[in-house]
Amino acid sequence: MSVPPLTVTAPQLRPPHRYIAIEGPIGVGKTTLATLLAERWSMRTLFERPQDNPFLERFYRDTTRHALATQLNFSLQRASQTQEAADIVTSGAALMTDFLTQKSELFARLTLPDDEFQLYKDVASHIRSSGPAPDLVIYLQASPEVLFARIQKRALPMELQISDSYLRALCDAYNEFFYHYDATPLLTVNAEHLNPLASDDDLALLVERIETMRGRKEFFVKGVSV
Repeated sequence: MSVPPLTVTAPQLRPPHRYIAIEGPIGVGKTTLATLLAERWSMRTLFERPQDNPFLERFYRDTTRHALATQLNFSLQRASQTQEAADIVTSGAALMTDFLTQKSELFARLTLPDDEFQLYKDVASHIRSSGPAPDLVIYLQASPEVLFARIQKRALPMELQISDSYLRALCDAYNEFFYHYDATPLLTVNAEHLNPLASDDDLALLVERIETMRGRKEFFVKGVSV
């Protein structure tokens, strides 16, 4: 009597969380990692659209003059995306984003003088939308030197105008923000020597850490137990 061949079906890779947000300064690899993880876990994606901000290129050329318009435009964009995120999560789909809504104020505080910052907060309070909080935030961290090298390598004309001083101030602002952040579980990842796009092993290491994370605040450094 012949025995029918055994059919092995690959297990479904279910997302470890319903809603994951990835954050970090420009050049750190947020969108790349978000895309890889979303594909792995079959999650919907919602990404920032800097190309839709008509003031951004002018902001990088003249930060002081164009900061307010740039930040208000991003606030409008994020208000719309917050509602979109709420619709996706409410529908029962798992969601991956490459931004955290609170970053709007982080950038505004970094780039605006006190009087314009107050104006920004007043306007933003009227356009801000409420939405679901992420179940996990992943903060990708790297030094200004590493970020500057990555920005130069990908050579996007708009990004090449970013000054070294702005990039350093941005890194400091992110580190300060996430040092005090306690709104959701947070995984801080040192992204300087981690390359999940080029290395399946690196991606596997990070995936394992995300899937086994149990604490509210944890740190991941490749090759080091933290």
